[in-house]
Amino acid sequence: MATINNPTAKSKSAKFYGEGLTFDDVLLIPAYSQILPREVNISTKLTQNITLNVPLLSAAMDTVTEAALAIALAREGGLGILHKNMSIEQQADQVRKVKRSESGM
Repeated sequence: MATINNPTAKSKSAKFYGEGLTFDDVLLIPAYSQILPREVNISTKLTQNITLNVPLLSAAMDTVTEAALAIALAREGGLGILHKNMSIEQQADQVRKVKRSESGM
């Protein structure tokens, strides 16, 4: 279990004070449930203005995320973080590709 210990009131971590669960703290065992998948909400607030339908972010690594993965994640409700190991022009081109795919062009 992850714990933030006694942050000061001025600290940015103060609003996250307390305990939280990490992947090692949870064990999922398949079993019958009366809860239907359509009744489950796994959305999460990334920022005050950005909510993700699927709590999934890609790594900003040059071997992981470029436009193709960012587009695929966006279509499922996640977010792809484009890496910085390219020129500004290449970065702008990657962003254009992602934005164009959103509008279907």
